[in-house]
Amino acid sequence: MGRLGVTEILVILAIVLLLFGGKKIPELMKGLGSGIKEFKNAAKDSQPADKKEEEETK
Repeated sequence: MGRLGVTEILVILAIVLLLFGGKKIPELMKGLGSGIKEFKNAAKDSQPADKKEEEETK
């Protein structure tokens, strides 16, 4: 499989727009953004204890 070109991305965006409509897309993006933010926070919290102590002392 190759990389996605501009044409493929535009087709995918057009399909998403048709499926969800213009009003629903901002809600989906907001949910996606908050999910990514929570994932980063969870990954940050799961660092080993000794690394956390080193970061706190800095």
